[in-house]
Amino acid sequence: MNGLQISIRGLEMPASPIRKLAPLAFSAEERGVKVYRLNIGQPDLPTPEKALDALRNIDRKTLEYSPSQGYRSLRKKLVDYYDRYQIKLSADDIIITAGGSEAVLFAFMSCLNPGDEIIVPEPAYANYMALAVSAGAVIRTVTTTIDEGFCLPKVERFEELINEKTKAILICNPNNPTGYLYTQKEMNRIRDLVRKYNLYLFSDEVYREYIYTGSPYISAMHLDSIEQNVVLIDSVSKRYSECGIRIGALITKNDEVRKTVMKFCQARLSPPLLGQIVAEASIEGTEEYSRAVYEEYVERRKCLIDGVNRIEGCYTPLPMGAFYTVAQLPVDDAEAFCAWCLTDFCWKDGLTPETFDFSGHKTECKGETIMMAPAAGFYTTPGMGRDQVRLAYVLCKQDIQRSIFLLDKALKAYGGAISKAGD
Repeated sequence: MNGLQISIRGLEMPASPIRKLAPLAFSAEERGVKVYRLNIGQPDLPTPEKALDALRNIDRKTLEYSPSQGYRSLRKKLVDYYDRYQIKLSADDIIITAGGSEAVLFAFMSCLNPGDEIIVPEPAYANYMALAVSAGAVIRTVTTTIDEGFCLPKVERFEELINEKTKAILICNPNNPTGYLYTQKEMNRIRDLVRKYNLYLFSDEVYREYIYTGSPYISAMHLDSIEQNVVLIDSVSKRYSECGIRIGALITKNDEVRKTVMKFCQARLSPPLLGQIVAEASIEGTEEYSRAVYEEYVERRKCLIDGVNRIEGCYTPLPMGAFYTVAQLPVDDAEAFCAWCLTDFCWKDGLTPETFDFSGHKTECKGETIMMAPAAGFYTTPGMGRDQVRLAYVLCKQDIQRSIFLLDKALKAYGGAISKAGD
């Protein structure tokens, strides 16, 4: 032993429930198993051709640093974009970040001291917990339940957690991982809490395009009398199928917060140059693309939800937004089941001969399986979500239908394997 130690922060950093099983998926693919990935919000839809053309036709001779807050031309186009949603901004209200995750991190680092607490409805996007650890902040959760469709808990549940260390509430609307859409009444309750206790409201709204109900989209920026408290988090990743360009935004009317965020932006120098070029090209002239994408997700949602609820012992509520759902499965340990699907389960019956791409080369398909995200990683309350998974309906309908078929077969095989092991 050389006496070297890992940091406390590193030990506290949670593993991603979305990516922690990735090595098992890669191993399955190396064995020739086709893996249907419903674990991650990576759409299979094409990026707008207009955006790809902008990337192909870059005429710069030098790929330079951009301003730390991002190019003003991109921020001005975003002002027009947000105006479509009745969010009134100036370009100076917007800071471009390296994805929505950096926006969350910089919000935490700028507004919170080590040990400060953030109240978050759970289940919640798992990276919030990881980013809080990075900033030295503490996540306190109020639990929503699948039986109640993941609706917001009563105000009293929030107030039970509020103390002298409480500095913020964090919401995701529409929600990842549940697909829940907060109502006007629920948003007003959050506003009243923020105002009463003078808290920050961090609002992650990256899925605003994907709302499947007549209920309106209520942005935190629409709430009256808390303008200085709101920090809005956004990203182009899901909007234009551009996860890899790593372009997000932190938006606030609070001058002091923006000035502080800029210090962190300057420390990391600049957001991605090529990503900004692609994002800027995506904003205008892609309305037809956006309509087609929305309609596709409407169909995929119906396909997945109907399919899951037809499987004996499974249940998922109908998500009103985003492209995720949390499903309850007839298993005691969903993480063990998800891992088993990648290590032991391989469906071959009725499989037509085909090859698929893996690591840049063609591989003969020797079977199929499904990859899901264990939902326990989206909770901080011990024991919650142990029989649940998050599913992302980001694959084409044919692949979703095949995934549902495989889930049904895997559950039946798993039950038999558990029974045999217990004999």
